[in-house]
Amino acid sequence: MNTTFKNFSLGQIVATPGALEAVTPERLLECLALHARGNFGNVCPEDAELNNRATHEGTRILSAYPIDPAEPCKGHGDNCLWIITEADRSSTCVLLPEEY
Repeated sequence: MNTTFKNFSLGQIVATPGALEAVTPERLLECLALHARGNFGNVCPEDAELNNRATHEGTRILSAYPIDPAEPCKGHGDNCLWIITEADRSSTCVLLPEEY
C-alpha cells in the first residue's frame, strides 16, 4: 500500500541540548522544513511509508537527516539528526539518536 503524504501540525517545536550543539540553526530549520513537507530524509522505504500513513492515522512521525549534508548518514549513529512529531501532534522534537 502506497499512502500519499498529508500535511500535519508540528505542534510546539523543541530541541535537545545535544541537537542544538551539533547542528547550526540554519540546518535545523532546513531539516524541520523538509520534515514538515514530507521529505523524511534517510529513513528506509518502509519507514517512509509508515510516516506517510502516520500523516493520515495520527501516529508518530520520525525523520532522519545528516547533520552535515556533505557527509553520509545512515539514519542513525554519527552525523545523524532525528526529528520526531508526536502522535497527538502536540510537539516535534529535534534530537540526536543517542538522546532518544
